[in-house]
Amino acid sequence: MPSDISLPSLAKAGRARIEWAGRFMPVLAQIRRRFLKERPFKGLRIGACLHVTTETAQLMRTLRAGGAQAVLCASNPLSTQDDVAAALAAEGFLVYARRGENRSTYYRHILSVLKLKPHITMDDGADLVSTIHKSFKPLAQGVIGSTEETTTGVIRLKAMARSGALLFPVVAVNDSKTKFLFDNRYGTGQSTLDGILRATNLLLAGMTVVVCGYGWCGRGVAMRAKGMGSHVIISEVDPIRALEAVMDGFQVMPLSKAAARGDLFITVTGDIRVISREIFRRMKDGALVANSGHFNVEIDLQALKKLSRAIREIKPQVNEYTLRSGKRVLVLSEGRLVNLSCAEGHPAAVMDMSFANQALSAEWLVQTKGKLTPRVYQLSEAIDREIARLKLKSLGVANDRLTPEQKRYLASWETGT
Repeated sequence: MPSDISLPSLAKAGRARIEWAGRFMPVLAQIRRRFLKERPFKGLRIGACLHVTTETAQLMRTLRAGGAQAVLCASNPLSTQDDVAAALAAEGFLVYARRGENRSTYYRHILSVLKLKPHITMDDGADLVSTIHKSFKPLAQGVIGSTEETTTGVIRLKAMARSGALLFPVVAVNDSKTKFLFDNRYGTGQSTLDGILRATNLLLAGMTVVVCGYGWCGRGVAMRAKGMGSHVIISEVDPIRALEAVMDGFQVMPLSKAAARGDLFITVTGDIRVISREIFRRMKDGALVANSGHFNVEIDLQALKKLSRAIREIKPQVNEYTLRSGKRVLVLSEGRLVNLSCAEGHPAAVMDMSFANQALSAEWLVQTKGKLTPRVYQLSEAIDREIARLKLKSLGVANDRLTPEQKRYLASWETGT
């Protein structure tokens, strides 16, 4: 099947942007050079449902270098960079992605990838895997395994494994330290504020920012907002994370209480209806709402529509809802990933490690073919550390190493005070 993209004429511009991203992805480049020699995916088809960005393009090139027929569709209707999709299609990749595609087109593109019967799937949100399990179970027999990029997808996959529904092994890329400690924290923190600022040109200094969720993504957002001079309030359901937020110097309170104080609300929880009808009612006039969780379910837009007497697009990706009370609530990018719909997503330098994890996870699945049961796996600590070592090397940073004596001491129990 031919690619389905919006603007083939943008291929040249997309190619230049892909090359720019490649300058900041030295770890993935080293893996690609090795793959060219070893060809670990020779004869295999890899179907990827990921954000179609410049960094993803570098991953696709890496998979092809390893011998794979790599096929790509979008994991979010508003995250596709049309010039990147055009560039990849011009390079001979099958790409199914159009920025702004509707739900019907989104799932038609997923089906286009699955019709090629991939041996390995790559997900950002588990939509490929869940579609196989819901509608195309016979395809699972030919799947060696899958990799999952994001927290939301891992949550879904672990639920499938617990219920006994999962039909093949999955690597939780998101659970690798070189992914969540850097991508989730520094990547989401920077790119979320980047998207908000591009869409609104707000002054964050002095503004009260309410961050819903204090996982690694929430920590990154809170840290960056604080660094820009905002007064940051954290809303969190987990008492340990809430305590961490307190110890990190943030105010912590229920969202119902923070609702009347916040100027800007950012959701990063992975859960549904975090900002609900009652929260909208308590917000001050002109409050802004943005989401940086994977799916557009964290903000209850249906409830907001029912509360509103008028809706208008006040500027691109900014919709103003006028409530019947007269108060106004501004929603960015239809409640979808604000960092990808209003900006370019995470910087390439942090995606370098995330996509190194994706590439090496796929290689590990091939190496362990037939030896794994259908459950969610974490990539080994040895691979995690190797990615960190390569990243440090690319930065020109050297770290200490244990002496033989220190290794013996740490491995023993006899030596005491």
